[in-house]
Amino acid sequence: MSSNLKLNYVEFPARDIPATKLFFEKAFGWSFLDYGPDYSAFSDQGLDGGFYQSNLTSVVSKGAALLVLKSNDLETTQAKVESSGGKISTAIFSFPGGKRFHFIEPSGNEFAVWSLDSTQH
Repeated sequence: MSSNLKLNYVEFPARDIPATKLFFEKAFGWSFLDYGPDYSAFSDQGLDGGFYQSNLTSVVSKGAALLVLKSNDLETTQAKVESSGGKISTAIFSFPGGKRFHFIEPSGNEFAVWSLDSTQH
């Protein structure tokens, strides 16, 4: 499939780039490449992207897009998010075909994690 005109990269603000990097390393096993003190990139996570130094945050309540990670074990992933310093902002809930939760990472950005409904496997 051609990559022309497909989503390719996403960037997020980060108040505390080191804390954000540590969170994603611990919670999801991501690795980063720093481009100076004010930018850190990630790759091979479904969509490549990066975090830039800023006091802004990306949250749905302010109109931001919600990026959603997929998990094969939602409850275990939620526990890992919490133990890595993430704050659950929306508890696990069901929707047609699956369930998900939302969390806030250390720099204040909102993400979600979803999984297929176990009866659908």
